Amino acid sequence: MLKSVTAALALSLAVAGAAQAQNLHVNPTNGAISRAVKVPAGSEMLYVSGITPRPLNAGAPQGTPPQWADTKGQVASILGQIEEIMKAQGYGWEDVVMMRVLLVGDPAKGGRMDFAGMMEAYMAVYGPLKNRPARITSQVAALVQPGMLAEIEVQAAKKP
Repeated sequence: MLKSVTAALALSLAVAGAAQAQNLHVNPTNGAISRAVKVPAGSEMLYVSGITPRPLNAGAPQGTPPQWADTKGQVASILGQIEEIMKAQGYGWEDVVMMRVLLVGDPAKGGRMDFAGMMEAYMAVYGPLKNRPARITSQVAALVQPGMLAEIEVQAAKKP
């Protein structure tokens, strides 16, 4: 009887400990991104679809072509939208475990992606934070509308 009570107590403590576990961000050099992020079993997950920037002239009369910011401005717009989505679901930037960034080559940069501009907007969010996501940044040929230079999706995890 005592063995079964002890086993039950040990199991309940193990389950309680797992429920309290946090994401483990592997970032030994405190770099801009984590090399890996370990999400404990039982975590609550949030998947945010690819978000594109809002045009600078949002609300312009129908038929008016959209005007777009540079890469830095578009990434800042996207990150602002992602923050709104996450906050509405009870998540914050430190809960993001994976980020995928798609950049179109910028004509002003000779068709190369503006990685530096993206990083400026990214670090405006993540610079002061310790927990940074694992991330991939890729150049793509095009996005949904001409002039769009960025699209970002994230995955977030937290204890329930």
